[in-house]
Amino acid sequence: MWRLKTLRHKASGSNNLEEFKHKRREFEKALRQARRNKQLISKRLLQNVDEEEEEGDSIEIGSTTLSLEQVREMIRGVQSGGEEKAARLASLRKALRNPESQLIFIKSENSMHMLIGQLSSHNAQCQLEAARCLHELSHSTQPSVGQACLPAGPYLLTYLSSQSTKLVELCLYTLGNLCPDSVVVREKLLAQGIVPALANCIHIQRYNLAVVEAVGFTLSQLLQAKDATEKIIPAVMASGIVPHVISATTPDPEFGYGPAIECTWCLHYLVSSNLDNSMLIAHGALSQCSAVLITLGGAVAQGKLEGGIELLIWPLLRCLGNLLASGGDVMPEDTRLLAALCVFSQAYLHPHPALSRESLWALNNLTAGSSGFCSGLLLLNMVPILIQFLSFCKGINSMALRVLGNIAHHGPEYCVRLTQAGLMTALCATLKMAEPEVVTLSLEVLYMLVSSNPQVVEEFTRLNGVPLLEAIQYNSEGEQRVRAAYILDHHFPAFSEVESLSS
Repeated sequence: MWRLKTLRHKASGSNNLEEFKHKRREFEKALRQARRNKQLISKRLLQNVDEEEEEGDSIEIGSTTLSLEQVREMIRGVQSGGEEKAARLASLRKALRNPESQLIFIKSENSMHMLIGQLSSHNAQCQLEAARCLHELSHSTQPSVGQACLPAGPYLLTYLSSQSTKLVELCLYTLGNLCPDSVVVREKLLAQGIVPALANCIHIQRYNLAVVEAVGFTLSQLLQAKDATEKIIPAVMASGIVPHVISATTPDPEFGYGPAIECTWCLHYLVSSNLDNSMLIAHGALSQCSAVLITLGGAVAQGKLEGGIELLIWPLLRCLGNLLASGGDVMPEDTRLLAALCVFSQAYLHPHPALSRESLWALNNLTAGSSGFCSGLLLLNMVPILIQFLSFCKGINSMALRVLGNIAHHGPEYCVRLTQAGLMTALCATLKMAEPEVVTLSLEVLYMLVSSNPQVVEEFTRLNGVPLLEAIQYNSEGEQRVRAAYILDHHFPAFSEVESLSS
C-alpha cells in the first residue's frame, strides 16, 4: 500500500595492545556513528602497532610546529641516504602530524619530490615510512595539502596490488582521505584509474578483511561525492567490484563488523543513487541484505547488542527498504525477516529511537502490497507490538500506522483480526494527537476498518469514537476534514442527521 523511499540518507606489547585496539574500535565506531547521523565524509588516520611504542615521542614532536629551516634539514637528512634514512622518514612522519608543519613541508622545495622518490624506492622500510608520511598529509583539513599529494596518486594506486598488506592498507586509507578534498583531486584520481584499482585490490585481497575494510572506506568516500551518480557510479557498476562488496556485507564473528559496515554503506550509496537497481538485485543484494538482517535479528533477540552491531543494521535496513521501494519483489516471503525487523524496532526503541523508526520503515516497504508478509505479521502475533508503537512519537507511530494500514488494505478478514487485537481503541487515542500526519493516517486506517464490517462500526461507536470524527471535521482543514466527513456520512449517517437537525 505505502512504500517510501529514504533520503540519501594494530601494535605490540600485550598490555598496551588491548588498550590500543579498544581505543581504535571506539574511534572507528565514532566515525561510523557520525556517518550514520549526518552522512558526512570523514577522514581516517590509520595507526600502526609499531607506532604505539613511540606514542610519547610522537605526541611531543607532533605538537610542535617546525620552522622552515627545520623542515629543510629533515628533507636534506633523508636525501643524504645512509642507514638512518628510514629513521629520519619516521621522524618526519611524526612531525607531519602538526597541521602547520604540513603546510610548511608542502611549500618547501623538493619536499614532495623527495617523498615520492622514497615511496618508489626499492627499500621496503623507506617505502613504508614514505607512505606513512603521505598518509599523515592526507589527513589534513587543508585542500592545498591534498592537492600537493596528487603526484603520488599513480604510485598509491600501483601499490594496491603490493604483496605488503601494511602498504596496501596505508595506500587505501590515504586515497580515501584524499578523495573528498576537492573536485580536482577526485577527478584526477578517477582519471588515474582508482575505480578499477579498487576492484582489482578487493578481488586479490578478498580474504584479508583488514584490506576489505579499507577498500570499503575508500569506495564509500568516492560514492558520497555530489557528482557520483553521473561520474563515479557507472564506472563502479562496470568494474566488477559490486559482487565483492555485496559478499563483504556478511560480518566475520572473529574479525568484527568493520568490513561489513563499510561495504554495506557502499551498497547503500549505490542503491540510493536513483539509478536502475535491477543489476544490484540480480547480483543478490536483496537476498544478501535479508539474510544478514535475519542473522543479526537472532543475535539481537539473544541480547547481543555490543560491538557496534547497530552500525551494521542501519545501512542494511536502508538497502533493504530502498531496494523494495525500487521494485525489488523477488525475495521469498520469509517470516524470519519480519521477526528480525520487529526485534530491531523493539530492542532499539529507547536506546536508538531513529533506528527503531528505520526498522518500521523497512517493514512498511516489505508489507506494502504483500498479502504473504501481512499474513505473516498476523501469524506471528506481531500486531499487538505494532499497536504499542502508536503511543510513541518521532515518526515511530506514523510508521507503525503505515504497516497496520498495509495489513488492513488486504480486506475484511485482515481488518477483523486487527480489530480483535485492539486497534480501534488505539486509533481513538491517535485521532486525538497533535501530529497531522498521525491523524491523517489514523483516518485512512479507520476508513478501511469501518468499511470492512458493520461490527467494526458498532465497536467504534461503543468506544465514543464518533465525537472524535466530528471534532476533526469541524476543527481541521484540508484532507483531514474531508476524510472525517466522508467516514461520518457513509458509516455513521445517524450521527450526521442528528448533527444536521441540531444545527
